[in-house]
Amino acid sequence: MYAIIESCGKQYKVSEGDVVFFEKLDTEEGKKVTFKEVVLVSDDKKVEVGAPYVKGAKVEGKVVEHGKGKKIIVYKYKAKKNYRRTQGHRQPYTKVQITKIALAAEKAAKTEEVAEKPATTTKKTTTTKATTTKKATTTTKKATVEA
Repeated sequence: MYAIIESCGKQYKVSEGDVVFFEKLDTEEGKKVTFKEVVLVSDDKKVEVGAPYVKGAKVEGKVVEHGKGKKIIVYKYKAKKNYRRTQGHRQPYTKVQITKIALAAEKAAKTEEVAEKPATTTKKTTTTKATTTKKATTTTKKATVEA
């Protein structure tokens, strides 16, 4: 089973147990992260494609670590002008291990199991609002005409 998820403006193909490098996420190490923007989910039997996302599907993962990528050298140069500039950059990333891919059908099956269990019923008390009607009062002014 695999899924294509959208995160940080990019799409990633993930399956359970994969370790994926995302751009920096605001989640602490060891915490759980949930991706609800699932574009496609493929089981061995069928493929679900979202428009734009698959309803009820989500991918869960665990943040393993934060870090920085390899250093990239940015070098600017203009010919015959003695203009040379060097700058380095390291892109921050978040390493996530995918733990679970959940479909809407799995959620429905779980809710049916919960519904089959005998539940204790609680008596609901209903209250009715007392409504008051305002009586419309009209006053008429008599016009006096003097001639």
